[in-house]
Amino acid sequence: MIIQPSEVNPRDLYKLMIGLVVPRPIAWVSSVNEEGQPNLAPYSFFNAVSADPPVVCFAPSRKPTGDNRKDTLRNVEQTGEFVVNLVSADLAEAMNKTSEDVAPEVNEFALAGLEAAPSLLVKAPRVATARASLECKVKHILPMGDKPTSGILVIGEVVCFHVADGLMDNFKVDPDRLDAVGRMGGFTYSTTRDRFDIVRPGLMKG
Repeated sequence: MIIQPSEVNPRDLYKLMIGLVVPRPIAWVSSVNEEGQPNLAPYSFFNAVSADPPVVCFAPSRKPTGDNRKDTLRNVEQTGEFVVNLVSADLAEAMNKTSEDVAPEVNEFALAGLEAAPSLLVKAPRVATARASLECKVKHILPMGDKPTSGILVIGEVVCFHVADGLMDNFKVDPDRLDAVGRMGGFTYSTTRDRFDIVRPGLMKG
């Protein structure tokens, strides 16, 4: 089967993308608006793009109607800051609760029964129980298209890492302790517990 995007409706393209590009890491993004109102929402169009400097990106899609910017996007545009909280398996249900489309004045930390912790260099709070959180300053915000539901790429430089005690040794993260979950298609998620090693040619394992 050959599929050309110009011949497919956006909803079906979305289903195709999230079904093929799997598993996707989840950026559980906390932010605040100019008045200090917190927001917390998950995004699975997310990845790391540089280590020196450390840079991550996530891409909220526009809403199809009305003011189509999501609260997170509006907040990072206003403040230039955000925090990416990593999602471990024990936080998956709470993360899912914060995906609900609610009014901007709703505090998703309270909605999901989560404790907020202060960040060091940005105004947005962290998820206190997240095993790792990345404080970020916005470098670029790039629209990916001009269609009603086009994605908008938010690129941020990590200015501070919060890593739980015992999670890493000599900067090598223990994947069992992180116990991250990934996003598949539809309502499906995956764990990172079933793993295998392949040593790159020319490199020693370890």
